[in-house]
Amino acid sequence: MKTVLQIILAIVIIGLGYGLYKSIQTPIEFRQVKQQRYDATIQKLKNIRTAQLAYKDEYGTFTGSFDTLIDFVNNDSLRVVKAIGRIPDKMLEQGMTEQEALRKGIIERDTIRISVKDSLFGPDFNANLLWKVPYTNDTFQLGAKTVESGNVNVDVFEAKVHNDVLLHDQNEQLVINLNERMSKKQNKFPGVKVGDLEEPNNNAGNWE
Repeated sequence: MKTVLQIILAIVIIGLGYGLYKSIQTPIEFRQVKQQRYDATIQKLKNIRTAQLAYKDEYGTFTGSFDTLIDFVNNDSLRVVKAIGRIPDKMLEQGMTEQEALRKGIIERDTIRISVKDSLFGPDFNANLLWKVPYTNDTFQLGAKTVESGNVNVDVFEAKVHNDVLLHDQNEQLVINLNERMSKKQNKFPGVKVGDLEEPNNNAGNWE
């Protein structure tokens, strides 16, 4: 009987010890996973922002379609002004400006077009996955519209993913706690987001 009690007591002690270990380790592991996924997602959103800004330079507005944005990166080109000639050092020392040199024909400017992907991301960049949220099979929410700000119409865009999607396989209660902390205490979108559809924010990310 005494031996049985000792075995039961040992099992209880091991169980309590494991429970204590998990209560400490689970939040630590959650923070590590969250940071890893946030880092990858932020880089993806930076790429989306870069593509959107280039698209707006070309077409005067943002796009709310990933199909359009991906096609732009893969197949479109950007206008680039190329310098032809140079201002001699002596003339620079005499205070000649670029505009003066252009008027006198010392230098010229020529507009050429270069690949969007090559110029902004490099030839190995896979634009076809711009839509994909890292560590999931879900797509970013993407939108674009025009809002009024100070009696001026401003084009804005937004790309985002909620924590419920990005951390879909993590501890449910810890995700709930994170959402509440971000939305209620920090007044942020509970996830990762760049741009804003409600008001212009200079295309900033909520991590910045």
